[in-house]
Amino acid sequence: MFRTRPALGATVKAPHLRKNMTDAERRMWRILREWFPDARFRNQVPMLSYTLDFCSHRERVAIEVDGGQHGGPRDIERMRAIEREGYRVLRFWNHEVLGNAHGVALAIDSALQQGHPHPNPPPSRGRGQEPSPSRGGERIGLASWPA
Repeated sequence: MFRTRPALGATVKAPHLRKNMTDAERRMWRILREWFPDARFRNQVPMLSYTLDFCSHRERVAIEVDGGQHGGPRDIERMRAIEREGYRVLRFWNHEVLGNAHGVALAIDSALQQGHPHPNPPPSRGRGQEPSPSRGGERIGLASWPA
């Protein structure tokens, strides 16, 4: 699955992070579980020496929900390392997730429909070229998203 294994201790840290999610992470988890179930997102996923907030191995998409402490050279290197593993990284600020769930859901839907950006995806991940269906094979209209 990964080109490299998660760092030692990363798999021990993940359950603690899952139990102590921020309000924005809880809201994002709700968005992902309700509107993109076929993407099979997981939360607090160890990858390399990082723990991703949300990740779909099926769609090869990582989602980061960022607070004020994020942004800078360290986050740029983290994003590049994840992209080298063949994943697309989507980043949202906490206030976007909490205040604009519609916009966040639309951005995720758009990214999932675009397919995989990696020029040479592994053969077992060939699904990424077509949009993934949601709930019974039909795309859900996000205009009816509950506030």
